[in-house]
Amino acid sequence: MSTNNNQDHDVPKDHPRYESLKYRHNIIEGMKKLIVAEAGLMAHGRGECFDYMLGEKTSEIAKESIEAAVALLYLAKYPVISVNGNTAALCPKMLVELSKIINAPLEINLFYRKEGRIDAIKKVLEDAGAEMILGINETKMVEIEELSSNRRNVDPNGIKIADVVFVPLEDGDRTEALKKIEKKVIAVDLNPISRTSLWADVTIVDNIVRTLPKMIKIANILKNAEEKELKNIVEKYDNKRNIQVSLDTIIQYIKKQKKDAFKILKD
Repeated sequence: MSTNNNQDHDVPKDHPRYESLKYRHNIIEGMKKLIVAEAGLMAHGRGECFDYMLGEKTSEIAKESIEAAVALLYLAKYPVISVNGNTAALCPKMLVELSKIINAPLEINLFYRKEGRIDAIKKVLEDAGAEMILGINETKMVEIEELSSNRRNVDPNGIKIADVVFVPLEDGDRTEALKKIEKKVIAVDLNPISRTSLWADVTIVDNIVRTLPKMIKIANILKNAEEKELKNIVEKYDNKRNIQVSLDTIIQYIKKQKKDAFKILKD
């Protein structure tokens, strides 16, 4: 989706929050075009709060998670990238590029199935260059029995048969359900203690707009890697440690901000 809308022009590029405001406007425009559900605005705002506490940058532990995620996708027999409205609004071109590099189809999977949303997301992905999009024929969907929400409806040629599912901006219920049916789950979640983060095999605690470019870069680097190298990356990765270090990163950042704030107040 283009970021060149009228609202963007009101924000000068030297504004300290330019990037954050730009993506916020993308979400708003996405809602107007049915790509994003109304609840997606609240989800984005909640993510921004955690991003502040991460210093709005990709941590070293998140970079380790990104490498492990890409290695796991390459080792998969049939990986699938799940797409919701927020990811489609924020970074459709990056989703498509990653999909093509690792040879994993994109599948639209929504919690809020408002009429017209699937078509709107399909269009933004096609405009970004997507050639194979799953999850668009609702008459052919099958159910994940372990799940009761609308996300239980999945494509029989996609998530249903995938062994690894990449679920950026996920909800915890489906992550837990996918784990119960023995699928590997890669998640991007700015909240390191969400159910999604705790249930996933690889949790990337970072902003999706920073994560995807790094995933694409690593995917190109590891494209011709031997299976042994990929397995070594995955085997040495510890998601429990990742969550712990991510929490420590937040704690240390807040302590620093507290110290800086007191300095300003004192002055």
